[in-house]
Amino acid sequence: MSHNTVPRSAGEAKNPARTPAASGDGEGERKGTRARPRDPKRAGRLSLRLRFRRDRTLLLMALPAVLLLLVFNYIPILGNVVAFQEYDPYLSENGFVAIFQSPWVGFEQFERIFADSAFWHAVQNTFVLFFLQLVLFFPVPILLALLINSVVRPRVRAIAQAVMYLPHFFSWVLVVTVFMQIFGGAGIIAQTLRQHGSEGFDLMTNPDTFKYLVTAETIWKDAGWGIIVFLAALSSVSDDLYEAAAMDGAGRWRRLWHITLPALRPVIALLLVLRVGDALTVGFEQLLLQRQAVGVDASDVLDTYVWWNGIRNQDFSYAAAAGLIKGVVGLALVLTANKVAHLMGEQGVYKK
Repeated sequence: MSHNTVPRSAGEAKNPARTPAASGDGEGERKGTRARPRDPKRAGRLSLRLRFRRDRTLLLMALPAVLLLLVFNYIPILGNVVAFQEYDPYLSENGFVAIFQSPWVGFEQFERIFADSAFWHAVQNTFVLFFLQLVLFFPVPILLALLINSVVRPRVRAIAQAVMYLPHFFSWVLVVTVFMQIFGGAGIIAQTLRQHGSEGFDLMTNPDTFKYLVTAETIWKDAGWGIIVFLAALSSVSDDLYEAAAMDGAGRWRRLWHITLPALRPVIALLLVLRVGDALTVGFEQLLLQRQAVGVDASDVLDTYVWWNGIRNQDFSYAAAAGLIKGVVGLALVLTANKVAHLMGEQGVYKK
């Protein structure tokens, strides 16, 4: 070892970043040899090939669902072209080929729709049912989720969830039959009233109360299923927040208002946006099953209107135009509701 060599200190040996060349304060900085800082946006970013290799298992799992959406949701969108034609499936043995052989009529089908009073009556019934279900049905899953979440015993909570979930798996035929056996002219309530000298009633064939009957059927069938999302949101709330609030003197209602409801607010905003976007779909099978009992004026909505004109009357272009109008209005409602959610400080369906 040369006597002219000056030994470095222990700090310099273990921490080379403190040397002038490494810190950029000495000769290395004057010569322009300082390393360029890495872009934080590109730091840790993998190439498309590496990401595909990393996530190939998840992509293979999602592939069947993507194919289903592609085949049954996105490819049929191309069929909306018949709304601008006088489509006749009998022009060819293949209905798809008949699309290219049908004559173009422009916006004639839309003019027919806007001039049809039955279409506007179906639109009116659709929005009336939507507002009723929004006001009467949408809060019910939230209240049920809060009720179940307040139950202390896990066994009682599990039994309550199972009982509330069960009607969701019933078909609409069974749901309508159950309501008929209870509220129909020969139902339990009507028979009990007749046995006690009253005249009885038949709620299932009353057009004036039909919209409330449909809403009650929807609540009984789907309210229990709707609480799943809200229970998942409530399970993410830490118990420490409730304990800290209780130690500060907050009662049950204050804990509900300041802890529970703020935790549910993003989920409520998201589901509300989706519900508004689905405003023109208020239950096709449910209403079609009861169409004959209450009449067309009370039960006809956009879905049944499209089905009646497109399938029963085989006016496919007319029905396609009505369905296209429904889709455009639904998209506009989603965008509007999502914008309102952004103004309220929520994320909604997608970010800004």
